[in-house]
Parts: sequence; structure tokens; C-alpha cells
Amino acid sequence: MHIERHRINRVGWLRASVLGANDGLLSTASLVLGVAAAHGTHHAVLISGAAGLVAGAMSMAAGEYVSVSSQADSEASDLERERQELATDPVGEHSELKHIYVSRGLTPELAAEVAKQLMAKDALAAHARDELGIADGYTARPVQAALASAASFAAGAVVPLIVGVLASQHLIPLVVLTSLVCLMVLGGLAARAGGAGVLKGSLRVTFWGILAMAVTFGVGALVGEAVPTL
Repeated sequence: MHIERHRINRVGWLRASVLGANDGLLSTASLVLGVAAAHGTHHAVLISGAAGLVAGAMSMAAGEYVSVSSQADSEASDLERERQELATDPVGEHSELKHIYVSRGLTPELAAEVAKQLMAKDALAAHARDELGIADGYTARPVQAALASAASFAAGAVVPLIVGVLASQHLIPLVVLTSLVCLMVLGGLAARAGGAGVLKGSLRVTFWGILAMAVTFGVGALVGEAVPTL
């Protein structure tokens, strides 16, 4: 049997994993740098980083859960409506499926036969797949999406925290250097897995990482000068 493996199958989980890890790494590193630039103590820097990790992971989980739950609700509603239409108007639903196949290039006779056979096997699955675009194995899973987003965010966020714990001296340059290296690796891996150029993917992520950390560092420095220490 001829088996083909396409990169498009990786797009969903790849995007979520890279986005979560990149967000965790960059937001926590920027937070650590901002507090350090505001002349925060080493203890304050670590506390703020840890708080950012927990808050960010929970925010990612909650946001992903709500988003995917809305998608799941829409899918369930559409499937229920399709189930009712199949029960009340099977002829119309057969015609609808037939026209879908005709629009994809089949002759009307062949399209009618294909629709008939697929509906005889599993009418709801046929309409879900070809009319609604809901395929088996790709339905929304809110809990799974929430856990994956939280885990990937935490995995990225823990890197600058570990650097902060191990490096009480030269904290700022070490966090910047480690974060940029990790961002380059993340960008390169994502690009390679998606079939794009590794160098382009690395440079793209690194550019935005430098910009985010620079802006946060600058804001932290300005706030540290403007706000008196209590």
C-alpha cells in the first residue's frame, strides 16, 4: 500500500506548540528583564518570573479552552442540525451531497452513486466530512487543547527562570543570550517541521524576540527611574 506523509497534517499541533513555547519563553524573559531593568532585587526578579509563568500558563489554558469549546459547540450544533435534516429530508440531503461531488469534478451519474453508497454506510459522517468539513480525528477537544497550551507555555517560560536561579550575577545578558538561542532553535525546528527554510524561520522569531525584550527592558528602565522605591 502506498503511504504518503504530508506536512499539512502537522500544522495544527505544530502551530499551537510553537506558539505556546515561544510565548512562554519570550513573555517570561521580557518580564524578567523589565523587572531587572527597574532595579528589582534578584528575589523580586525570580518571583515576578514565576508569577508570569503561572499566570501565563493559566491564561493560555483558559483562552484555548474557551476558544476550542466555542468551536466544539458550533460543530455539535451543526451535526445535530444535519442529523435532523437527514431524518426529515433524506432525498434532499442526497441531492445536496451529489451536487458537492459534481462541483469537485464527478459526472452527475457517478456523483449520485457515490453519494448513495456513502450515505448507506454512514450518512452523517459523509455530510460532516464533505459538507461541513468536520473529519474524524479533527474534532475540537477543549481539555486537550487547554492542557497542551499550558504545558507548552510553561516549557518555554521555565528557561529564563532557570537562568535566573543559576545566574545571580550578569542576569540580564545571560537571560537575553539564552532566550535568543532558544528562540532561534524553536523557529528553526518549526520551520523544518513545516517544510520551510530553517534560517528564515530562525531569523523571523529572533527578530521579534529582540524587539519584545528591548521594548520591555526600556519600559522597565524608565519606570525604575520614574517611580521611587518604597
